[in-house]
Amino acid sequence: MDTSYPREDYLPVTSHKRDPSPTVIAVGSSVAPRDHLIWSVFNTIYMNFCCLGFVALAFSVKARDQKVAGDVEAARHFSSKARCYNILATVGSLLLPLLLTALIITGVIHLSKLAQESIDFFSYQLSMSDDDDDK
Repeated sequence: MDTSYPREDYLPVTSHKRDPSPTVIAVGSSVAPRDHLIWSVFNTIYMNFCCLGFVALAFSVKARDQKVAGDVEAARHFSSKARCYNILATVGSLLLPLLLTALIITGVIHLSKLAQESIDFFSYQLSMSDDDDDK
């Protein structure tokens, strides 16, 4: 007895005729906009430069709310604002430490040259006063 499933002799016979159906072309983008929520949370917690990460988080939450409500255009608008604030927060948070590091390095170099010139000046003055004492 053959117990294999499905049995070929009980399969329904399908017609190979094609029904003429109209071709549908989607012009608008039905893809939901991204809300950038994870990026905003990261900027808020780790790199909050001038509170731009918090502002980006607020716009991300608004974008997510509008996406859930079905208002794609408003969600796209808030998503765009959240992306801009996230970019500003990330760039500011990356450039500020680099700028401070460069300023500290140039300050240390300047102070070391100033200290070396002071040592040279005072050692020259002391050597001249020693010569004056010998005469």
